[in-house]
Amino acid sequence: MNPDDRTLTETGAHIAAPRGRVLLIACGALAREILAVTRANGWDHMTLICLPAILHNHPEKICGAVAEAVERHRAGYDSVSVVYADCGTGGQLAALCGKLGVELVQGPHCYSFFEGNEVFSARSDEEITAFYLTDFLVRQFDAFVWKPLGLGRHPDLRDMYFGNYEKLVYQAQTDDPELDAKAEDCARRLGLAYERRFTGYGDLETTLAGWARE
Repeated sequence: MNPDDRTLTETGAHIAAPRGRVLLIACGALAREILAVTRANGWDHMTLICLPAILHNHPEKICGAVAEAVERHRAGYDSVSVVYADCGTGGQLAALCGKLGVELVQGPHCYSFFEGNEVFSARSDEEITAFYLTDFLVRQFDAFVWKPLGLGRHPDLRDMYFGNYEKLVYQAQTDDPELDAKAEDCARRLGLAYERRFTGYGDLETTLAGWARE
């Protein structure tokens, strides 16, 4: 374990019995949430390594980045788990993880597993016109949505990109009034109705709990 990895997972919590060292290779957009869960539960046998969050906008690059990270780091750990969902890879990431013998979070994307995959699936037909943001995407709205789509330079593009959406759903992982206000402003800028929905960590937390016990 290198010093940088060690500082990511130190909580000072007492572990009653030795557990295998688990490496989490994750989307950078999930770093804050993963650390919150592992620290709260004292899972200091889990180490987090994050891939660039901007891969969120380039799903065709995710499999290559995950494969390279697994092969580079797996020798130092008892098990490796990948904290992505399918994330636009069309099943390729699941196939890759099966080939590499590593675990993957279930679900099509983080919006689904934060809400809970069963709940999200049940809502899918009625929310086909919903645009989702998580805590991370509210914080990074300009960098990941507004600027890449050119909406600041070309506001006329807003209706082309978002004309078929009706509401923005902010899936809140935490209770933060500042993020709530920022998310509501994101909805206003996109010309969408606003809904805040507290999800907490959803299936991400239960998945990490299962991996922590293995």
